[in-house]
Order: sequence, then structure tokens, then C-alpha cells
Amino acid sequence: MGDIYLIRHGQASFGADDYDVLSPVGRRQSEALGAHLAQLGLRLDRCLAGGLRRQQDTARLALDAMAMAGCAVPDLETDPAFDEFDAEGVIRGLLPALLPDEPNALNVLRDACQRPGEFQRLFAQLVQHWHEGRYHPIEGLESWSSFTDRVNAGLDRVLAGASTGDSIAIFTSGGSIAALLHRITGITPAQAFTLNWQIINTSLSLLKFRGRDVTLASFNSQAHVRLLKAPELLTYR
Repeated sequence: MGDIYLIRHGQASFGADDYDVLSPVGRRQSEALGAHLAQLGLRLDRCLAGGLRRQQDTARLALDAMAMAGCAVPDLETDPAFDEFDAEGVIRGLLPALLPDEPNALNVLRDACQRPGEFQRLFAQLVQHWHEGRYHPIEGLESWSSFTDRVNAGLDRVLAGASTGDSIAIFTSGGSIAALLHRITGITPAQAFTLNWQIINTSLSLLKFRGRDVTLASFNSQAHVRLLKAPELLTYR
């Protein structure tokens, strides 16, 4: 059987003008991941990342750390199929319908860094409405079904090009991992997103594959940051 490691990107810049940039913590997480994989003696046959900057930079930093430890590493491939869904688009498009029930939502969103719990509660509601299709079609906003089709097509391409026993890393995002959990385990989208909210930055989820058959072997492994005994590296956004 072969292995596919689904790796969530490092901490991005929540609350900044450009979210799609690794924070200093995100860079440390990525380097710690690469050093941990090197200590495990992991041999990667392929490494892919979505096209987002935070995904690409996480992959490069991890691969660089592996190379510094003497591991042979493959070239980084890019497949935008593993990009995250448009969270900002979901917020912009679905928020107006939420305001009658959540009149303070705009204030929470403007002050998200200071009110992360309230932000997460509202964001989870919006994402639920999105994956349940409880909104009028919005021009340019990718639907849940289109998103899952995109991510699944990316996984299908990886499987089609894989050989028996290959070890493959995919650097992606929490929503993409949730979509793949939905496909592989048969859980509902709501259940998949309940798990998504638990995925820490740079955690590993392991898929085992034989041909086109894929199973989930482990989820949200955090050993590389837990072993460092650095609680500041355990982040969720």
C-alpha cells in the first residue's frame, strides 16, 4: 500500500491585510514539521501543494528542513485543486442573510482578532449554510459540491499517477481535508467540518491507498509540535 500525507498549512496571518502569508509561528511550525519528518526517516516520492502562498511556503520550508537534515526531497508540484474554499467570499456572500439573527455580526467580524470565539461561532454558521446550500446562488462563489468535485479531482489525479508503495505529501488546507474526509469516510459535510475545526496548523492526516481505493489511517497528528513542548505552536487558524 502507498501513503498520502495530508498536511495543513502553517499558521497564516489572521486579522492582517493579507491572510495568505505565514506568520512567524507558521514558519516555525513548518520547519518543525520538516525536521520531524526527517527524524522519522520519511522518504517522499512526490510532494504537492495547492497554489495558495501559505500552502506553498509551508511545503518549501518543510522540504528545506528535510534537506538540511540530509534527506532527499522531491521537487514541489503545484495543483490548485488543493486550494482552500473562498472563506472571504462565503462571509461576504452569506453574511447579509445572517444579520437579522446576528445583528452584532459586523462588529464581531471587524474585531475578529480580539473576539476569536465569537468569530468562530459566526463563521461556522456561515460555512454550515454554505455546505447545506441555504443561500441564493452568488456569482463567482464556488458551491460546496463544486469545491468537493475540485478537491476530489485532485486526489484522483494523484492516485492515477501513483505507483504501489509511493509516499506522497499534499500541503493543503483544513476545508480541503474536510472535503476528502467526507469522500473517504462517508461522514456528512457537517461532521467533516466539525473535525475540520479541530485540525491544527501543520498537522498530518494519513491516507493509505491501493490503486484507487483509499482509507483513512490517522487524523490530525500533532507529534512534531507536541514533542517540542512549545504550546505556542499549537494553533488552529
